[in-house]
Amino acid sequence: MEFLAQKIGMSRTIGNPSVPVTLLKVLNAKVCELREDGKALVAYAKGKAHNKCVIGQQKKYSLSKEFNHFATLTVANKEVGDLDMSALESAQRLKITFKTKGRGFSGAMKRWNFQGGPAAHGSRFHRRVGSIGNREWPGRVQPGKKMAGHYGNEQVSVCAQVVSFDKENGILVLKGSVSGHNGAFGRISIIK
Repeated sequence: MEFLAQKIGMSRTIGNPSVPVTLLKVLNAKVCELREDGKALVAYAKGKAHNKCVIGQQKKYSLSKEFNHFATLTVANKEVGDLDMSALESAQRLKITFKTKGRGFSGAMKRWNFQGGPAAHGSRFHRRVGSIGNREWPGRVQPGKKMAGHYGNEQVSVCAQVVSFDKENGILVLKGSVSGHNGAFGRISIIK
């Protein structure tokens, strides 16, 4: 089963030893349409975005205005309605997929953790990349050369152990860290 979640942030448990945990809010979703392969079209609330396509889908599935985004998930539901979250109560391990923090166009030192050159004594190297190619052979820059470029905003999946789940508020507590900024949206799937 899959669920949609929003990252709240990180905290830690009180005790000895103290364990770092990540808090996720499992989103309330409505199953709009079931398919034969166990997947379903699910509507959920995210921001206030509206357009004619979304309004048409809301009329088709008789949804309220807050449900303005749609996704395809593997669900346990046998009928259309609220997404069944009872499977999360007994879950022990989850696969969590989020996008990492986007850092835009970054230099080679930040992106690839290069050391850089001396800061003083007449050096002109500082934070530059340095030599990038060879001389006679191959006479070009090799593919995959570590250079400056777009860094972050990549989809990353991790497996995490469930510490607790508050069904009433939809708050999931996971051991360790999850990639992404606070408020980021992602997917959860049950492994065990």
